[in-house]
Amino acid sequence: MDTLTALFYVFSFVLVFAAFRVITAKSPVSAALHLVLAFATASCLWMLLKAEFLAIALVLVYVGAVMVLFLFVVMMLDINIDSIRQGFWKHFPVAGLIGAVIAVEMAFVLLRGFDSVDAKPMAPDVAKLANTKALGIDLYTNYLFPVQIAAVILLVAIIAAIALTLRRRKDSHYQDPSQQVRVKKADRLRIIKVAAQVEMPAAADTSNNGGQA
Repeated sequence: MDTLTALFYVFSFVLVFAAFRVITAKSPVSAALHLVLAFATASCLWMLLKAEFLAIALVLVYVGAVMVLFLFVVMMLDINIDSIRQGFWKHFPVAGLIGAVIAVEMAFVLLRGFDSVDAKPMAPDVAKLANTKALGIDLYTNYLFPVQIAAVILLVAIIAAIALTLRRRKDSHYQDPSQQVRVKKADRLRIIKVAAQVEMPAAADTSNNGGQA
């Protein structure tokens, strides 16, 4: 067994263990940390397979942005663990069946799929390039139109998300800093003169006191 094969099995074991801990950890913070470990280990596997672009994208997008943000949100929120874990064993058989089907499909593709596919030989000038550079040239030459469509869809999604965030709802309470800065003393404090009231003793109490005397 060479070094690359040994590293592949080590990273695969760590990845499976981290993925198992994601779904079995009692603490959401621990589950998020194990998910970060799973993504980092998967990027190492991509590096072993000479897919540098996928490894870098996995680390930058998922580990560096999405999972860190998710971890901070989980740590700041007061999450009820008992309510989250309710119904876990109820849906576990269905989840296990789906996971087994996915594992069988992946095993079938890995064992039989690559042998039946006739890969086209790469051009000599493209074969000399790095993996990331060759992928970039292929994306922005042969697949330029789909890339532009995906960019437009993402731009529309970003604009829609900003519009939904900035909309004013009737049931939301917020502060306007500009109005707070322009406020005056008369707007903050108002003095109202109220006439003094003196409570007079009741007539019944006076008569009762006189009778007792």
